Amino acid sequence: MKHYKPTTKSRRNMSGINYRQVLTNDRPEKSLTKGFRRGSGRAGGFITTRHKGGGHKRTFRDVDFYYDKVEVPFTIKTIEYDPNRSGFIGLAQYKDGEKRYVLLHNSAKVGDTFIVSEKAAQTPGNRMPIGNMLVGTFVYNVEFKPKGGAKIARSSGDYAEVLAKDGGYVDLKMPSSEVRKVPAAAWASIGEVSNNENRLVSLGKAGRSRWLGIRPTVRGTAMNPVDHPHGGGEGRQGRGRRRAISTYGKPTGKGQKSRRSKKYSNKFIVRRRKVGKK
Repeated sequence: MKHYKPTTKSRRNMSGINYRQVLTNDRPEKSLTKGFRRGSGRAGGFITTRHKGGGHKRTFRDVDFYYDKVEVPFTIKTIEYDPNRSGFIGLAQYKDGEKRYVLLHNSAKVGDTFIVSEKAAQTPGNRMPIGNMLVGTFVYNVEFKPKGGAKIARSSGDYAEVLAKDGGYVDLKMPSSEVRKVPAAAWASIGEVSNNENRLVSLGKAGRSRWLGIRPTVRGTAMNPVDHPHGGGEGRQGRGRRRAISTYGKPTGKGQKSRRSKKYSNKFIVRRRKVGKK
């Protein structure tokens, strides 16, 4: 972690990642980048996702989450920063010469060699079907279904844990603490996502949030009744209802259940995630 001298009030509590100790390259591979328009949380001029907008211009890195080159080892050539995700990425060069960006695990170094194989050694960075892994293994870049691409545990420091195997499925403990059944034929990478110090970063000032494209959040109780169900009243008021709800009238916060009772994937949930204040 990197801390700053308190030259201003904002600077006093600001912290960041010491990238110089980790990264090995400051310019991305040009053939694997392109421009793109970031989501602003708007559709047809109307806000569809609150608290999004602005932010610094970014270059898109084409990160491989499908890992469709099987039985071909690859070597990590660089460790790089990606503005579109919290974990570090690495430039992987396969034995046949092809280059791709991959999401790195926490102990990856330049020169390390990994492989995507059903019979790969169970060491961090290798990728294989979850059903072939030992119980207790930490995994990231997990698929929901075979050849569907990595969807689970992709943020910095995240990992899922293999808990049990039964009937063609594997019980995975998700980063959210939910226990969920995933097909044993789905693939995952061994280890945990790099840059686990990212969650310790203190932005220190509002402007730094705006650089990231995060707009301010206003409390519902500070609004007018026309804008939010918690709004209105002279001075500080209770919300006037039993359960906290969002501006759209849906349950929010305080450990309330928000998952639909008829959601298609409910049959795969073994144990619900722990919600509410930690």
